[in-house]
Amino acid sequence: MGSETGGANAVTALLREWSGGDKGALDRLVPLVYDELRQVAQAQLRKERHAHTMQPTALVHELYLRLAGGQQLTLADRAHFLAVAARSMRKILLDQARRRNADKRGSGDEKLSLDEALAAGLERPAVLIAMDDALKVLAARDPLLAELIELRYFGGLTAEESSVVVHKETREIQRDLVLAKTWLRRYLAA
Repeated sequence: MGSETGGANAVTALLREWSGGDKGALDRLVPLVYDELRQVAQAQLRKERHAHTMQPTALVHELYLRLAGGQQLTLADRAHFLAVAARSMRKILLDQARRRNADKRGSGDEKLSLDEALAAGLERPAVLIAMDDALKVLAARDPLLAELIELRYFGGLTAEESSVVVHKETREIQRDLVLAKTWLRRYLAA
């Protein structure tokens, strides 16, 4: 248990260094959280079924390139970092879906169930894009609800882990997730 605390402290310290502008801190951070990043990547790709061309390792490497070349972030702790990583991985896969969809151009708007949209992968890029569009509309109405959906369904975070990231009680998170899912169901079915 002491080594877990030491590991958590090391991750937090490296996040602070990286947030402070130390580019090398990211290189020292990634090995400490690599297994967790691969788990997040596997969860993201599991939704993609067999249509994806990316492996978990490649998705983690693409994430690293985006983090290393992107804007400076201020991250509080491991859970916050993993939430940001999950969101970034989703965007990587969404970019890939948009490229595929540009070639295929779907047959038009289709009504979706929330479960179908949440499970959509690159084999159905139009569904993945529709889900992203729905999340953008939800974010404009209630940014917290959209963030909770991202954390839970794309980041794999539990309600307890999400509560740490957004600084709210777990019961509030659970209630808000129900609200967010209800809103998304209605939006996607319309």
